[in-house]
Amino acid sequence: MARTQRLLMNLFDGWFQMRRRFPRSLLDEMTTAIAHGEREHRGEVCFAVESRLAPMAILEGLDADRRAQQVFAQLRVWDTEHNSGVLFYVLMAEHRVVIIADRGIAAVVSQAEWDAVRDHMLASFAQGAWRQGCLDGIGEAHALLKRHFPGNDKANPDELPDRPVLL
Repeated sequence: MARTQRLLMNLFDGWFQMRRRFPRSLLDEMTTAIAHGEREHRGEVCFAVESRLAPMAILEGLDADRRAQQVFAQLRVWDTEHNSGVLFYVLMAEHRVVIIADRGIAAVVSQAEWDAVRDHMLASFAQGAWRQGCLDGIGEAHALLKRHFPGNDKANPDELPDRPVLL
């Protein structure tokens, strides 16, 4: 996508829609889904939504992938005992979803599996089904983590906040 097109998208889209597409009721549902799913595996799921990027950041070359890396660090998703954090980053203005898994999970869950989760979410978002896309994405992530990174007999500590972060 051309930098000029990205700049226009980030200037005129995204922030008007944040509260409409992510109302408190959806954030509550997502929090519950994350908390319940984490009981079945050793992973930690973190969800961040950003309406748009700053114009200067775009002109300096910042894109959704690099911004997701920044958010991964900012939210300390890497700071778990088993290196088991997973970040869902949604950039509304550009209709982008980036899923980043920490090294403990990346060693056992392929990027292709995360890309499939992302693609399902984007397909739902394209149909205006933001709620369903988010909840399905969280559910698919939990299924992958349960299969590849199952819990053990010890209780899994909740190391990252379950509530989605609106940036």
